[in-house]
Amino acid sequence: MKVLRAVCLFAAPFMLALGLVLPLIELNTLHFFSETPSLIGLLLELWGNGDALLAVIVGLFSVVFPVVKLIVLTAEFVNGKPKQAKGLLVAIFPYLAKWSMMDVMLVAIVIFAAKTSGFATAFTQPGLWFYAGSAILSGILPQIAPKPGD
Repeated sequence: MKVLRAVCLFAAPFMLALGLVLPLIELNTLHFFSETPSLIGLLLELWGNGDALLAVIVGLFSVVFPVVKLIVLTAEFVNGKPKQAKGLLVAIFPYLAKWSMMDVMLVAIVIFAAKTSGFATAFTQPGLWFYAGSAILSGILPQIAPKPGD
């Protein structure tokens, strides 16, 4: 079990980093134009186009929450979970876990909308799969948490 935890603790942040910088989706419009934005690229474009509030909201849910969740998980595995854990990060962890797959769902909705509109086609790219993999691994990690004396 220790080896599985170690692999997950290494793979989840690595996959998150790749999910943030690799293209998430390929959008082809009118058979002439193609875009393959990454999550970071989308955030920068939202910010640059004057959609700062939307960029901040998406950035919180897609970058900050997953990073904080992985930091909390890593701290828990390194230090062990005290019987009466206190603190802000420990208090918000259950809520972070509930939002971990939200971005993957949003990208799936965008792909569906693009394909059904008739004006564009959309295809998933490696960034989406790495991001989803990180979210799944960070969801599995609490289930394989070290037990006292482990």
